[in-house]
Amino acid sequence: MYTIKKVEVWVGDIRNRPGMLARVLEGLTSAGAQLEFLIARRVTENTSRVFLAPLKGVKQKRAANEVGLVPAVAMHSLRIEGPDRAGLGAEVSRAVGDQGLNIRGVSAAAVGRKTVFYLAFEKEEETKTAAKILRKLLGKKRRR
Repeated sequence: MYTIKKVEVWVGDIRNRPGMLARVLEGLTSAGAQLEFLIARRVTENTSRVFLAPLKGVKQKRAANEVGLVPAVAMHSLRIEGPDRAGLGAEVSRAVGDQGLNIRGVSAAAVGRKTVFYLAFEKEEETKTAAKILRKLLGKKRRR
């Protein structure tokens, strides 16, 4: 069974120095965050960019702001979770692409027999359309 839900991703630029990512994560942990998604990449010699989700409640979101994170307003994301199988990424990409939707970003991982995808789109409407397409493709339950 697959679950497909919209998720708010948070983003921020941090100094590209030892311990800076730990500072961000410690601040969120202190506020009770339990992250399911984290990507950090070097942007320049001095800057790295962090993407993460989910943040729940005022306390966690306030802590995120305090460490320089904001909602990624131009990145509308879906989280897909379910059983892993060969070719799933290709099927998901093709189904969305065949409907004229461009995936802005993707991250995916498989652990054991389970997979989790995060697909990002530029517009909210594209996210809604992709969710409908993928629910039909994967034929499984809906979660908001």
